[in-house]
Amino acid sequence: MMEQTALVSYRVQDRIGVITVFNPPLNALAPGMREGVIDSVREANLDPNVDAIVLMGAGGHFIAGADIRQFGKARSVSTRDSAAVIANSSKPVVAAIDGYCLGGGLEHALACHYRVATRRARFGLPEVKIGLVPAGGGTQRLPRLIGAQAALDLILSGRHVDADEAVGLGLVATELSSGDLQSDAIAFARQVAHDRPLPAVHEMTEKRQADQANPSVLDNARKVAARQGRHIKAPRYALELVEASLNQPFEEGLRLEHTYFSELETSDEARALRYAFFAERTAAKIPGAPTDYKPAPVTSAAVIGAGTMGSGIAMVFADAGIPVKLLEVSPEALERGMQRIASTYAIKLKRNSITQAEIDERIALIQPVERYEDIAQCDAVIEAVFERIDLKIDIFNRLEAVMKPDALLLTNSSAIDINVMAGATRRPQLVAGSHFFAPANVMKLCEIVKGDSTSPETILRAAKMGRDLGKISVVVGSCDGFAANRSRAALVTEMMLLLEEGALPQQIDKVMIDFGYPMGPFAVSDLSGLDVSYDTRKRRAAADPTYRKLHVPDRLVEMGRHGQKNGAGWYRYEPGDRTPHPDEVVGQVIAQVAKDFGIAQRSFSDEEVLRRLLFASVNEACKIVDEGKALRASDIDVMWLNGFGFPRHRGGLMYWADGIGAAEIHRQVCAWHETYGKRWKPASLLAEIANSGGRLRDAVASKLS
Repeated sequence: MMEQTALVSYRVQDRIGVITVFNPPLNALAPGMREGVIDSVREANLDPNVDAIVLMGAGGHFIAGADIRQFGKARSVSTRDSAAVIANSSKPVVAAIDGYCLGGGLEHALACHYRVATRRARFGLPEVKIGLVPAGGGTQRLPRLIGAQAALDLILSGRHVDADEAVGLGLVATELSSGDLQSDAIAFARQVAHDRPLPAVHEMTEKRQADQANPSVLDNARKVAARQGRHIKAPRYALELVEASLNQPFEEGLRLEHTYFSELETSDEARALRYAFFAERTAAKIPGAPTDYKPAPVTSAAVIGAGTMGSGIAMVFADAGIPVKLLEVSPEALERGMQRIASTYAIKLKRNSITQAEIDERIALIQPVERYEDIAQCDAVIEAVFERIDLKIDIFNRLEAVMKPDALLLTNSSAIDINVMAGATRRPQLVAGSHFFAPANVMKLCEIVKGDSTSPETILRAAKMGRDLGKISVVVGSCDGFAANRSRAALVTEMMLLLEEGALPQQIDKVMIDFGYPMGPFAVSDLSGLDVSYDTRKRRAAADPTYRKLHVPDRLVEMGRHGQKNGAGWYRYEPGDRTPHPDEVVGQVIAQVAKDFGIAQRSFSDEEVLRRLLFASVNEACKIVDEGKALRASDIDVMWLNGFGFPRHRGGLMYWADGIGAAEIHRQVCAWHETYGKRWKPASLLAEIANSGGRLRDAVASKLS
């Protein structure tokens, strides 16, 4: 019997060799694990007292893929090697799957002759999400097992499949239900121990022949890969690999898979995507948080305001299976909010992304109410009304009077100081921001905002709530615009001033789309509504006599051009059509503003437009970290990736900036400071990093303030 190691153990029970991998918490494939599996399979094959083999994971998971930290490093043994040893075993190998079976984990399972799973099992090949393709035979075995169309869906989306769907796809032979995975797997292995020939996935031909006879099976996938692969190669390469599985011998497909993976592993895109992966996990770490405090989950919630944001937030709770009460001051407003929710779900139904049964279940979790007393026993309440301070103060006064003593009192405000709302209650320690980004039911970011009196426990509870809702929670300090919007406000200011200086919305939008954004900023502004930020600008102008007004958007709003909602904003829209069309009226307004204020107009190169927009935000982000309004520069990246659609293959704002270098950015910011004045004053942190030769993305705050 092989000696037990820290990562892989092997023992024989009832003539079944049981291989158990253990690398908590998720059994990621660490150095030495593949070698342990190989040695165990070989030992079992040499032992006449072993009839079959079970491969399983300890600790509630099978194998959650490769350790991402190992990508880009030399490996003596690859997943392709260990999968080959499993597939070539003369004795049947059964994968007994619980919890995560992802990436290299699924590739090991595909190499096994049989796969059984618990109801908790989750399957997927998520490599495309980090700029890679599967490298252990996944692109060659999966199509042979479940067909090219289903395989491409999993590979190109990177989504997880539950046990029921896996059985339906033919990915898993059976779903186990007794609760004793090891005993059930051993019993299954005994049943198939002497069946021959062994069902080797790489030799299966039925699905392959059907796909070969239907060339159109790849057509839809080509469209998906083309959309995803405009800036990254992985989706296109994945499609080519699945196509090879239909037309090339298995070994040739493996060679091509290895070639593509080797190229992608060290690519700029993959490095950026790996950075983003780790930055999102780092964002969940809150320095100084009490280590012995375990926040309780929010099991019931209330949302005040049934407008676009409020109804969207209510849907987020319902989608997570959490009962939520939606409060409005009038039956008419409440009815509009519920109709908005129903319409949004109807669109998802039309796109086949949800079933009618799921819609019915979720809408049943949303209870419309008209009295504050009706929400008194909720664990958390989120205020999501217009950005008017007087209105918010009145709401928090009411919440103080009715909510149970330990309820979280949260605001979805995108700009107003948390301390203003906290001052309206006698329990400021329970007040925090939970700033969702529009559309709330789609965007992944939830900014958790700490006020001066917010307790650490409240922050931990709110952050957990965000994660339980499927959001990425990032903790920030309270200031005008908080961290995310404040950092982006500098970009917005520059794009508006570029108009006054001679640029047009369509040029700026094209620059940003070419950079990798799905939409340009002016088209996005039309989508959310030009009037949304109008009141904020008026408030800031009233508070600061030196505030630089943005005349072009103000005039458009005052002309009644609010965006898609009324057919005219930065662009014009035909009835029933969301396609933006350049409008000469906007050009006329821009020209008139320039004339009124004596601003000389000129043409701009695309590179100057890009740098004006992004350097302004890099400089502001440095100020935000330096002031302790964000914990880390990498948190800024997370917020831009998940709140503003920053191109993921660029890593994030600060990661991208490091590709240019702090010294060059500081030089340009200083030059524009001389030209444009105080808004371009260089951040002291930017100057410090430029002088030290450090990296912007590594900057951290001394504390959150």
